[in-house]
Amino acid sequence: MRKLNYKNEIEHCCRFIQNQLKQAGFEKVVIGLSGGIDSAVTAALCVKALGAENVKSVMLPYKSSHPNSFNHALEVAEMLNIVHETIDISPMVDSYLANYAVDADDLRRGNRIARERMCVLFDLSAKYQALVAGTGNLSELMVGYCTQYGDSACAFEPIGHIYKTEIFEMAKALNLPDCVIDKNPTADLWDGQTDEEELGITYKNLDSILYNLYEMELSETETLSKRFNQSEIDKVKRLVRNSEFKRNMPPAPMLSIEV
Repeated sequence: MRKLNYKNEIEHCCRFIQNQLKQAGFEKVVIGLSGGIDSAVTAALCVKALGAENVKSVMLPYKSSHPNSFNHALEVAEMLNIVHETIDISPMVDSYLANYAVDADDLRRGNRIARERMCVLFDLSAKYQALVAGTGNLSELMVGYCTQYGDSACAFEPIGHIYKTEIFEMAKALNLPDCVIDKNPTADLWDGQTDEEELGITYKNLDSILYNLYEMELSETETLSKRFNQSEIDKVKRLVRNSEFKRNMPPAPMLSIEV
């Protein structure tokens, strides 16, 4: 894996955030604080880049959310000294599910929850005249581990170039609370869900395979020589290939030219 100078990378991310707001003509950002490490790192970077007074944070729990998610998000907000508010999305989500999707499985329900959260954030972006800061990391964006127009929807991705395993190191460099660094990553969309279990691969192996195949452009044979197994390599390649549509703008046909 690559070796980052985290002090320099934090400064680089801050300049990126500042430039994005300057180009768009905004001074503030709004961010959904989930209690997870990605949103905590993103919020901390935004505070360093813009000042705490220009960062609005929102906790968006659903009724099945683990209490620790809210508690950890609150701890991060208080540590960063940023304005925070809580909006329970349960009534909005349940109204749709009860009336139109009673038979929805966990995946559909999870996607509905993720999209409702982003609907709220974009409404608040208009209220506060603030850009929505995304919280996606490179690992999850590469394999499509995100809900299209849910957690993948944002104005910009401050940590979209950082692998998940690197996010943990950046969190330490930013002196974020142990509670968000030490726990198992989870989207908390249903009871007992963890990211690595759902992905079917550890972040350590996922990041190493992504790095070797797509950044270093090694062959499968060369990647296998680094003690990864074929099934994991096949899984990662399949995830990247099948999620390509999530990383691109919606396609449109070219204008036809009639002779």
